[in-house]
Amino acid sequence: MSDTTNKGGWRLTVAGAALGVSIFTVLWFAAAALGSKFGLWGWQFGLGKMILSWGPILTFFALGLAVVAFIIALIKAPRFQPALLALAALLIALMVFFRIAGFGAQAGSLPPIHDVQTDWSEPIALSESLIAQRRSDGALNEVQDDPTIDESAEGRWPGMGGRRVAEVQEEAERERTVDGETVEPAYDRPIEPVYFDQSPGEIASYALQIAEDRGWDIFSRPETGQDVERTMLEATETSTWFGFKDDVAIRIRAVEGATRVDMRSISRVGLSDLGMNARRVSTFMDELESRADGRRQP
Repeated sequence: MSDTTNKGGWRLTVAGAALGVSIFTVLWFAAAALGSKFGLWGWQFGLGKMILSWGPILTFFALGLAVVAFIIALIKAPRFQPALLALAALLIALMVFFRIAGFGAQAGSLPPIHDVQTDWSEPIALSESLIAQRRSDGALNEVQDDPTIDESAEGRWPGMGGRRVAEVQEEAERERTVDGETVEPAYDRPIEPVYFDQSPGEIASYALQIAEDRGWDIFSRPETGQDVERTMLEATETSTWFGFKDDVAIRIRAVEGATRVDMRSISRVGLSDLGMNARRVSTFMDELESRADGRRQP
């Protein structure tokens, strides 16, 4: 049977195979994340092996096969169906490729920390109950008052191993000069406390509502009475894909005629959080400031 009568022959078969591989690549990454979330395998296997080790190999194979399929689809008529399938395969493979490239660039541009808070000079202490919960759930990252970056970070982030997290966070928040060159801040804005005129109990009500609106699991609820001078909210956010759990502690207290809110966000596993904890603190504090008419100065 000719290429014309079977609408593409072997070229259509190659294009279909390329499309199948590209779709399989997308499903591979989804399976790696969801399998980790639902306990089919550990996150080290899902993220470390399936995505970081095998994922790029599969993506390059899908991309290469799609390019080959598209080229041979244009060799002779009929071209429409083989070229259409090959183009779809190429677009899907490119989408995955650029997502991986963006992930790598993001990981390299952000500091290897997983613990962020608004005031390292007076760190927020998680309750013993939450710390015990972290341990029972297999958390690998310890909660410390003055943590340092693990020496294993040296491989990907030279010069970071052993440095204080507080110093690295401060550098990530502000523009600085290194060897005569200006380095843009890694974070969008400084991680800082917010002040309010309302009582700590009133602000605690706002904070609790925002946490509930975001779907966080509330671990310890704050006191919300008018006479409350100091209280704390603790919660856990679980990521959509891998099911990673990050713990949040929000300290609300009366300080020099105002109510000051500080916040800490710390991952249970992983060396780098890819900026997630910083974004969580920034967006939460922005929303709290907006809802309760807060300010960044006492």
